[in-house]
Amino acid sequence: MKNRFACAAFVAAIVSATSVSAENYEVTRLVPGSAFHGVHGLAIDKAGHLFAGSVAGAALYEVDIAGGTAKVAIPAPIGMADDIAFAPDGTMAWTGFLAGDLYSRKGDGPIKKLASGLPGINSLAFRKDGRLYATTVFLGDTLYEIDVEGVKPPRQIMEKMGGLNGFEFGPDDKLYGPLWFKGQVAKVDVDKAELTVVADGFKVPAAVNFDSKGNLWVVDTALGQLVRVDPKSGTKTMVAQLKPSLDNLAIDDKDRIYVSNMADNGIQEVDPATGQARQVIIGKLALPGGIGVTSENGKDTIHVADVFAYRTVDGATGEVTEKARMHAAGVTLEYPMSATAKGNDVVLSSWFTGTVQVIDGKTGATRDMLHGFKAPHDALVLADGSILVAELGTKSLVRVSGEHGKDRTPLIGGLEGPVGLVGGSSGEVFVTEAFAGVVSKIETNGEKTVLAKDLKMPEGIARARDGKLIVAEVGAKRLIEIAPETGKVTAIAANLPIGLTGAPGGLPTHIPTGVAVGESGTIYFSSDIENAIYKVTKK
Repeated sequence: MKNRFACAAFVAAIVSATSVSAENYEVTRLVPGSAFHGVHGLAIDKAGHLFAGSVAGAALYEVDIAGGTAKVAIPAPIGMADDIAFAPDGTMAWTGFLAGDLYSRKGDGPIKKLASGLPGINSLAFRKDGRLYATTVFLGDTLYEIDVEGVKPPRQIMEKMGGLNGFEFGPDDKLYGPLWFKGQVAKVDVDKAELTVVADGFKVPAAVNFDSKGNLWVVDTALGQLVRVDPKSGTKTMVAQLKPSLDNLAIDDKDRIYVSNMADNGIQEVDPATGQARQVIIGKLALPGGIGVTSENGKDTIHVADVFAYRTVDGATGEVTEKARMHAAGVTLEYPMSATAKGNDVVLSSWFTGTVQVIDGKTGATRDMLHGFKAPHDALVLADGSILVAELGTKSLVRVSGEHGKDRTPLIGGLEGPVGLVGGSSGEVFVTEAFAGVVSKIETNGEKTVLAKDLKMPEGIARARDGKLIVAEVGAKRLIEIAPETGKVTAIAANLPIGLTGAPGGLPTHIPTGVAVGESGTIYFSSDIENAIYKVTKK
């Protein structure tokens, strides 16, 4: 979609810059970008071309295995692909997880929508006779047969299997796949709707695939392992120890195995004989959203909600340090999309899981994990230790206190798309209202004052030492400075790589652009388009 928030009526004019010219600031890339926006499903066509899907990026990519690069094969939003499969005749099909759509295309022909209205549509596979099967996972738990002509509605075969994820038909014409929530690999007779467990004892199996010899290969996302399974006996052999957050795999006609890793934003090639892995492509960051900065002894540390990981970045060198990654065994993390940091408090929030996580910035330990929010888009710790949450799903700011956040009191409602939050000097907070195109001040009693209006999708917000507000005006692809006393808007930097064209369906199916300011006045922002971090300094 052209407008990330699906607000077709929102066409307010851009505010013209005044006083300080954007030319007085220098914008430099601190952390380089990467190809994908989280990488998931993999598939190889008959010619040996490798394709990869991204849900958050809503695009389907073709990967140059030798060159270690990737290009968009099918752009957003139709290209959203959690999984990809090729039919015997070469037709490619893919699943749009958030949109609930399933598409196909033969060669360079037209794209055909085969099914819709299936939120959580996740994995798919073609049978040797060309029939197509797909499952919903996470937002559902159902197995369907899909009409390859897109005329008949999906036919339900089974449900409540336990998360039948990345699967494939075996030589015996049975459907083999992992049960994500049960730690098992199963086979399904799709004609009889019968499920049989083949192998057990996995932590979180994510996907399976067969090689030319009839071996079944399984990736365990929590343990980061590539495991070979004898489909007859269920005997397991761990062949390669990789990093956690594995998502999918594909095997070519020479039995070379390609494995995707969400947190690495990368793909590895694994030799099945030796277990040795070669990195085909990788990113420093996966998909950076909200950011916060802590400063100590003149050194800025940027805390990044990286969707599939929580990472920190050295503000001087750009060195990236990983603190935690999604799905790793024993790790507490739930798709962080926004971050704030102050003192020793780092707060991550995720609209996808409805969670707010408080982390000790020094040790990296989780102090609290709060659940049950409706699309939280930012959160910060207040002076009294309570937490203020920008809850987009209820259009409100919610004050949270008590054990595990059990006490929740709305501070103010009726906010149009509360996305970014930052605290003031006297207990007040400032919030960006993306839908309304305004930045507002909220007093401790809930009284609201609009400081700036007629903005285009303001998202990330930070406060400089002089009290000025720094805002990512995503719809205008620029950073602006707002004087709280007068509401005067000044352009800082323009033509920025922010505002990823994402999935259909509007908010909250996007990753917010983050902004933070270090003690020295250096401004940092995340680029969702490039998966990069930038710094902005006065010349």
